Amino acid sequence: MTIEPPDFGEPRRPHGPRDPGDAWVVAPDGSRYWGRFGASGLLAIDPVLGVLLQHRVAWSHFGDTWALPGGARHEGESATDGALREAAEEAGVPDAAIRPRLLSVFDLGYWSYTTLVGDVVTPFEPEITDPESRELAWLPADDVASKPLHPGFASSWEALRPLLDVRPAIVVDVANVVGSVPDGWWRDRAGAASRLLTRLSTLAGSGIPAEAVELPGHTWFPEWVGVVEGRARSVEAPAGVDVVRAEASGDDAIVREVERLAATGRAVTVVTSDRELASRVTDASAAVRGTRWLLDLLP
Repeated sequence: MTIEPPDFGEPRRPHGPRDPGDAWVVAPDGSRYWGRFGASGLLAIDPVLGVLLQHRVAWSHFGDTWALPGGARHEGESATDGALREAAEEAGVPDAAIRPRLLSVFDLGYWSYTTLVGDVVTPFEPEITDPESRELAWLPADDVASKPLHPGFASSWEALRPLLDVRPAIVVDVANVVGSVPDGWWRDRAGAASRLLTRLSTLAGSGIPAEAVELPGHTWFPEWVGVVEGRARSVEAPAGVDVVRAEASGDDAIVREVERLAATGRAVTVVTSDRELASRVTDASAAVRGTRWLLDLLP
């Protein structure tokens, strides 16, 4: 699904050396878009306070409207890193305060804008740290449309608003996935489980294509849970992956985890090729993907 950009960005008053990305891209029809390497912005969601918006100063493009902190990406910079950097520069968003959930990309071919939808995991108070902001405020999602919005953000908000309630989680039957590849895992179950969890950690950082989880947008960052059992219970949890250590039946632990996540509103997918387990988690309202689905996604 194509989503209009929340803000096309514009040059800020210079602070130090100018970055090569701080330049206009001219469209075939003469329209101009800020960001030689594209642009990105952050839609931060606090579970209590709502959505972080920037009230733009009057002299800015579509001044005195509300939009997202964002701007031009640097050369070689990922959309996620660009959005977080701009949010830090414009709103004082601290490092590691945001957990990415979704990337939504508006791509014209010659220029693109990426919205990073992220969850606040460490509460913070935004600060006006550059001259582009007249005000920064947390607004309940239901109140956003009542503000005079930047036209680009207004069009994107209509598409993004329903996605704020979508929180995917993927529970991995580690023993089943490990056992699907004849790489000698039976000689070192803990080592094989650890290698899989490390690859899941990399995937958690890069995200997965929206079509893989049948959701709109471009890239999603699900919550990852690996359920381990037996001798694999000694493995450490890598960054971005929660590890559940089954005291007895791994299948029972997976069903309990599905029920827990579903109760918090997560859209749960279980990765397993075990038919009996698949039937049980389906009854618990989870979707099921086979091990090949995950193996094809892993780096």
